[in-house]
Amino acid sequence: MSKPTLPSPAERNAAMAALPDWAYNPKERAIHRSFTFADFNTAFAFMTEVARLAEEANHHPDWSNSWNRVEIALTTHEAGGVTARDIALARSITLLAGP
Repeated sequence: MSKPTLPSPAERNAAMAALPDWAYNPKERAIHRSFTFADFNTAFAFMTEVARLAEEANHHPDWSNSWNRVEIALTTHEAGGVTARDIALARSITLLAGP
């Protein structure tokens, strides 16, 4: 399998336009989003479903959970930044989270 490549900044920005709740952090070269749920159980159930998506994609988030909040960062470490794999997983996570 070939190493993932980084999109140009313009390509990354165009992809990010379709993910308005995600933000690019240039220092970390990652995209981030915070999710808030009604309680811990709902947040943990969400994390379980994200874990399933991540396993299917063989691409895993950097994340944390504090009670009803889940923080997710996506980056492709081997490429040194955000790639199409991160954008695709962010889309899937967004769909999972719903409106």
